[in-house]
Amino acid sequence: MSAEVLKDHPEDDVMLFGKPLFEDPGARALSRVGVVDVGSNSVRMVVFDGAARSPAYFFNEKIMCGLGKGLAETSRLNPEGRIRALKALKRFAVMAKGMGIETLTVVATAAMREAEDGPEFTEAVLRETGLRLHVIDGDEEARLSAQGVLLGWPDAKGVVCDIGGNSMELARIGGGRVGKRVTSPLGPFRLQQMAGGAKARAVHIDRILKDLQKEMKSEGERLYLVGGSWRVIARLDMERRNYPLTVLHEYRMQPQGLLDTISWILGSDLAVLRARTGTSAERMELVPLACEVLRGLITSLRPSEIDVSAYGIREGLLYEQMPDRLRRRDPLIEAARAMEVSSARMPGTGKMLHDFLLPLFDTWPRERLRLMKAACLLHDTTWRAHPDYRAEACFDNATRANLGGLDHPGRVFLGLSLLHRYKNSRAGSRLEPLFRLLDDEQIQAAEVLGKAMRFGAMFASGDPGKAGKLAWNEKKRLLSLTLTSIGRDLFGEVAQARFASLAVSLRAETAVTEAG
Repeated sequence: MSAEVLKDHPEDDVMLFGKPLFEDPGARALSRVGVVDVGSNSVRMVVFDGAARSPAYFFNEKIMCGLGKGLAETSRLNPEGRIRALKALKRFAVMAKGMGIETLTVVATAAMREAEDGPEFTEAVLRETGLRLHVIDGDEEARLSAQGVLLGWPDAKGVVCDIGGNSMELARIGGGRVGKRVTSPLGPFRLQQMAGGAKARAVHIDRILKDLQKEMKSEGERLYLVGGSWRVIARLDMERRNYPLTVLHEYRMQPQGLLDTISWILGSDLAVLRARTGTSAERMELVPLACEVLRGLITSLRPSEIDVSAYGIREGLLYEQMPDRLRRRDPLIEAARAMEVSSARMPGTGKMLHDFLLPLFDTWPRERLRLMKAACLLHDTTWRAHPDYRAEACFDNATRANLGGLDHPGRVFLGLSLLHRYKNSRAGSRLEPLFRLLDDEQIQAAEVLGKAMRFGAMFASGDPGKAGKLAWNEKKRLLSLTLTSIGRDLFGEVAQARFASLAVSLRAETAVTEAG
């Protein structure tokens, strides 16, 4: 996309470099939001803090209560689970008050809506904790989970599948909206209660999935997985493949590869797998049953790709509270802006650096320009790290931070460009295994961006555009710098060396002139 095309889209500047959400009065009301998800297997409280469009996890605690264990057989909540859940909710209510959260939104899903003693437990929770449980139906659960995917993945299009302990929901998403959704009893706790073993379960799963497919009519679409059991399977897929980046959000799998992983899991010692991944015993107990369901899903829906979302119903509740104008913001850029404001030496220079460097990259595609914007915003956020480790700290910050709207190759591209912002060479780095997520062209582009930031960030204090103007003639392989009167004095030996290093990475000749 050229600079001229960017000018034809003024909303880009408003969205990407306009007033950040955390300075917007309408967003500050969302700056600390507490939600609790009372699920069939776990009870979790999350407090979101910071820029609302790309939330930071101020507090995140989960208790594996197993409320829905045995529900299919007894029609009642698990007695031990009730005790553990009530204790957890008491703690969460006190913690919320301590954090200044006036209203804690609490939702309960399949186990609570299906148990005979669900209403009784709801009353007990209100009486002993002051928390009001909102018991939602399957349709609402599917909608909120799908909204959670949209929070971190604004352009997501396909089918969201959220698995809990006692139910599994499907929802269609696209165009930033949630469409058709259905619910089913395909939760592992329910499958545990079935007689007849694996063959009977396979027939049961197949029958239900055929009914779901009649409703969803999905084939060849992208499938987004939400839920703890799915995340464990994805983590095990990483383990089997020796995948170098163990960030689950936006981890992408191919159908046949995932089927191979399912077979591997079902044929392995679960205790060994649990030890290798740090999975809890309660969660690992459900994984084989979840594998059976996922295998059926792949066979029935024939997805083009299977992607993991770390965001789900809790993030969907946050998304629910956002006005549409906030939903339209780019979560990656908003997170980078928040990090710049909190951690950079001179917040605001990211945009100046971006504008100065844009002539070098104005032919880049739109998605890569997003990464360039994010890199410029983040270029100075790890300055407090020891100089010997600053480059790797930059890389770790980009690849492992809680960032939405960023796939794994994008994480590595962003991290590698920030590494080169502080270091010319990447040879011999402990990070080299991660570089294989990029092809040679992407690695070269990240290096050029990093070295461009390395030059631009030290060329001037503040706005490098006041010191000079860059130009790039790709056909002639000519990198030009026109200095202003201020720039003449700033273009010293170190700046000259970094400018020359940038030219080498571009395989270009240089021309330095002074403005008339």
